[in-house]
Amino acid sequence: MWFIGLIVGGFIGAIGGGAGAVIGALAGAGVGWALANQLDRPGNERLARLEASIEFLQQRVASLERSQRKAGLSETEPTGEYREPTTAEPDRRPSPVARPVDPRASSGESPSIPPPPADFREPAFRPEPASPGGTAPRTPPEPSAVWNFFFGGNALVRFGVIVLFFGVAFLLKYASEHIEIPIEARLIGVALGAIVMLAIGWHLRLKRPGYALIVQGGGIGVLYLTVFAAFRLYQLLPAGLVFALLTAMAVFSAMLAVLQDSRSLAAMGVTGGFLAPLLASTGGGSHVALFSFYALLNLGILIVAWFKAWRSLNLLGFAFTFIIGLVWGDRFYRPEFFASTEPFLILFFLFYVAIAVLFALRRAASIKDPVDGSLVFGVPLVAFGLQAALVRDIEYATAFSALALSCFYLLLAKVLFVRASENMRLLVESFLALGIVFGTLAIPLALDGRWTAAAWALEGAAIVWIGVRQDKILARGFGIFLQFAAGVAFFFSAAEPRGAVPVFNSFYLGCVMISVAGLFSAWYLKQQRARLSQEAAYVATALFCWGVLWWFGAGFEEITAYVRTRPLELRLYRFHGVVLFVTGCCALFSVLRRRLNWDEALYPVIALLPLIYALALGDATRAAHPLEYFGYIVWPLAFTAHLWLLRRHEGEMPHVHWWHAAGVWLFAALGAWEVGWWTGELVRGGDVWRLVGWPLVPIALLAWLSDRGERTAWPVARFFEAYLLHGGILLAAFLWLWMVHVNFDSRGDPAPLPYLPLLNPLDLAQGAALLALYAWFRRLRAAPFAPQLFQTAELAYVALGSIGFFWLNGVLLRTVHHWAGVPFALDAMMRSMLVQASLSIFWSVL
Repeated sequence: MWFIGLIVGGFIGAIGGGAGAVIGALAGAGVGWALANQLDRPGNERLARLEASIEFLQQRVASLERSQRKAGLSETEPTGEYREPTTAEPDRRPSPVARPVDPRASSGESPSIPPPPADFREPAFRPEPASPGGTAPRTPPEPSAVWNFFFGGNALVRFGVIVLFFGVAFLLKYASEHIEIPIEARLIGVALGAIVMLAIGWHLRLKRPGYALIVQGGGIGVLYLTVFAAFRLYQLLPAGLVFALLTAMAVFSAMLAVLQDSRSLAAMGVTGGFLAPLLASTGGGSHVALFSFYALLNLGILIVAWFKAWRSLNLLGFAFTFIIGLVWGDRFYRPEFFASTEPFLILFFLFYVAIAVLFALRRAASIKDPVDGSLVFGVPLVAFGLQAALVRDIEYATAFSALALSCFYLLLAKVLFVRASENMRLLVESFLALGIVFGTLAIPLALDGRWTAAAWALEGAAIVWIGVRQDKILARGFGIFLQFAAGVAFFFSAAEPRGAVPVFNSFYLGCVMISVAGLFSAWYLKQQRARLSQEAAYVATALFCWGVLWWFGAGFEEITAYVRTRPLELRLYRFHGVVLFVTGCCALFSVLRRRLNWDEALYPVIALLPLIYALALGDATRAAHPLEYFGYIVWPLAFTAHLWLLRRHEGEMPHVHWWHAAGVWLFAALGAWEVGWWTGELVRGGDVWRLVGWPLVPIALLAWLSDRGERTAWPVARFFEAYLLHGGILLAAFLWLWMVHVNFDSRGDPAPLPYLPLLNPLDLAQGAALLALYAWFRRLRAAPFAPQLFQTAELAYVALGSIGFFWLNGVLLRTVHHWAGVPFALDAMMRSMLVQASLSIFWSVL
């Protein structure tokens, strides 16, 4: 086949002129030689087996003759079958080996071995290794490819054909310069010689198939050369006739190839068919006619691929189709040709995708995972490159083309996965990979950096899913890496404009997509943990944390960005909006925990109360009181969600009693803040009113827990220890410290009311706090879960007695201040004889 490559290369090189013919011929010969080596390999192997069989038989005959001479036998009756000696009868001598001739000799004939007949054929049995008494045959070495090219097989015929080919070329040149014969006669003579070569090759196709194919290939090459010379060198034939002749020769050579099962002749026919329009072209033809002709040629290749898995023929057609199309597009394409060019590109693409599938189907029975990578991956890459060039002036057309390719390959992978055999798995995975690649490529072609990163994250989640289903650790690792890389890319593109519409903008939706990708990967890895390694559980936890951070971070940033550009009064809604967002998200994760049996989804549920604490602290730095700016809606919803989540996950949350107690603390703190603000706003005058409001909610809570807590419904009765002991102890400590603070720091001015000892708002509040503390100590002492310290009266006496003493001293000092005009300051009080005398009498009475 190397001479076919030489002819084809010469033709292609001749188009470029100059030394292109020589360079093309050398390159084509090299390609043809490499292809011929592959095609001749089965014959070489069969010849080696025949030579090994003959050598084995000759060695066995010589060995038996030597053994007979040693035994003193002069005559032996030959048998028709050789039998191996058995170990069960060691005294039996081995019979003579069977010869590949009919055993007609009688018992009186000479034991000499006649030569093998001329029609010797390969024995029906395959030679086995010799028994211990015989000699093992030597396996001949594999023939060298270079040696076989020059000296093996039909070497003389090959040299003869190539010499003939160059001889015809020199004959045409010599005749045109020295012989006065019309050029038409000379060309006709050469053409007749080529036809004679074809006739001889066809006649010898059964007796000498290798010789016949070479002669036929030479004849076809000479015919191509003759037609080319008549058209290009001598201008004797019109372009239309040359086109028809070359087409007829291509069809004829293809028919010869199919009839004789010869890939070389098929390659010659296809090559001639593709070169025919180029050789016959004058530069002014229609591209529709050109591509229509090539469509017919490719249809023929597709039909051949239905019956034959001829990879070289497929690659040859693919190379010619797209290389010629690329050259034409570079030189002649204009945007107005799009409507007449695009259908042919799609048609050629579908042809070679189908050829790749047929090639795999034809070889699936004998080869595992039969995939022609050159076609499977080369066709979409080349076709997409040409498509991008065709639609470069159309907005988003390249992105939609990539998306269409992605959908096509994903659908094709799905169909083959359902209908094809297990041997087609690699082809299915290849198409699936192409679908993912083109889907990935479509995103940056149409969207900005944030959308691209977000889509890559979703793609990474899809790859993780595929990797788990197919148990591909490399795919899982790549999918996880792609998600983290997408997050990094998104972070660096965060400065891009996000859009004016809240929520429905590239920033927030991109963050949500990255979060969903990570959360889905975490959930799926955890669901499949039985079939994965232990490390997969840690990876799942990391992905869950990654997804949760993106989810909550996106919400915080979106709310902040929305209010940042609004008037000042709207900015104050930020914290309450975040509280509402956090509460809703934690409720959502609670639903996912139950619906998906997802253990990690409990973490955000547990984090609700700490997040609310942090938001309440942030709110305290900006808001005047917690119920403003829709706080009267947000905070009741937050506490309702807190209790609902505690009840829903009562048996799952660790240390659940502490979460109940922490809820009491937060409720008391927000209530104290709100009531304190309202008392200060409603009563304008003295400084005592705001202080009086702060302990009212803790006093009410502590008194209610002590008196009726155990008799109420869930959650107090169910977790009475948490509410009375853990929750109440912090309320009691707050009241005790509040009383210490106000008695040392507050004048107790009840303006606009007059000051009356024990009947002013501050003293009444302290009396109520002292009663609440007493009730709490009393109830806690009787509870079975009370710590050892609370089971005796000493702690209550010390705590209540000390704070009572502070309170009564404060009452005395405030009375002296308001009624006697002594300044309410430590140094003034210490210098006042009235204060000193009053304290002496009061302490004496106590």
